[in-house]
Amino acid sequence: MDFYRFDKKAGHSITKFESDFMMSRILQTENPLHIGAMHLEAGGKIGYHQAVVDQIMLIVSGEGEVCGTDKVFHHVKSGTAIFWEQDEWHETQSEHGLMAIVIEGEELNPSHMTLLKR
Repeated sequence: MDFYRFDKKAGHSITKFESDFMMSRILQTENPLHIGAMHLEAGGKIGYHQAVVDQIMLIVSGEGEVCGTDKVFHHVKSGTAIFWEQDEWHETQSEHGLMAIVIEGEELNPSHMTLLKR
């Protein structure tokens, strides 16, 4: 299980075409993707299961805890991304609720993101 950042500090300034915003890279892929929004209410949980394909979860709002195969939970909050490889066991839970974008697909490569911790 790897953790990445996608907050403003992990981004770079875009000024082309008179733009003024920060862009945080997430990933690049040549294969089909499934992208979804997950909404966990207070006390919500995504049960312990194996990732069918590579999966990255971007915490957009709220906070919670995630674990990998080792079942050790780690605190996550808005601006954190978690990457699980295909077949990796994992679980997500939130005491107060969270909203996340989940991207699933074969051969995801989050190496363009800023690594937070491994």
